[in-house]
Amino acid sequence: MRAVLLSLFLSAGLAQWAAATQAPTLPQPIPVTRLIAEKAATETGAAMPPAASYQVELAPGSIENGTLVSAFQMDPSSGAFAANVVTQAGETWRVTGLVTLMVPVPVPVRRILPDAILTRRDFTTVKLPYQQLNSFTVTSLGRLDGMQVRRVLAAGRPVMEQSVSPPIVVSQGDRVSIEYRKGRMQLTAPGRAITSAEADHEVRVINLVSNRTVTGIARATGVVEVQP
Repeated sequence: MRAVLLSLFLSAGLAQWAAATQAPTLPQPIPVTRLIAEKAATETGAAMPPAASYQVELAPGSIENGTLVSAFQMDPSSGAFAANVVTQAGETWRVTGLVTLMVPVPVPVRRILPDAILTRRDFTTVKLPYQQLNSFTVTSLGRLDGMQVRRVLAAGRPVMEQSVSPPIVVSQGDRVSIEYRKGRMQLTAPGRAITSAEADHEVRVINLVSNRTVTGIARATGVVEVQP
C-alpha cells in the first residue's frame, strides 16, 4: 500500500514539475493589416464616422503577421503610417504603408428620375473613401427610405442631401379641401394650391368660394388645415 501511495505522490510531483517547466504559450499571430487598422481606429477615436473602418495597404516586403504594435505614427491627412510590429518570436519589425478611412454609403442600383419615392430596394451599400465624401453626402439608408427625388440620381453614385426631400403632399395647382377649424367648429371649402408643400408644412391656397388667399398646413391626406 505504501508503495502505491509513494508511486502516486511521485507521479503527481513529476506532473507538477513538468507543467511548471513547460514552455509558455506564445501569443497567436494576427494579420498586420488588422493590427494596423485597429491601431488607426484607436488613434482616430471619436472622430471616426459611424460604421467606418480602415483599409490598410502595406509597403512591399512587409511582414504579414505579428502579435502587437509597439509604436505607431499616422498622418491623418495623407493616411501614411509607420509602425513597430512585434512578431511571435519577439522580434520587432518596422512597417510602413497607407491607411484609408472607408465609409459604407448607400448608392442607387439604377438611374432614378425626379418625383420617384425611394425605398430600400433602390439602393445597395458600397464602401467609399471618406475623403471623397462631403458634408452633404447621405450615408444613412434610413435617411433615404420614403424620400422623394428632386434631382436625377445616378446609378452607383452617392446621393446628396439637396437631391431628395420629404414627399410633396400638395403640389402647386392641385385642387384641395380647405378645412377651417375653431374649437369644435369645422368648415370645409374647395381650394386650389398656389404653392407646393411637404406634410405638416405651410402652403398657400385660394378659397374657390370666397376667392381669398389663405395660408394653412398641408396634411399627408392632401387636406389643408386653416385655423382662424
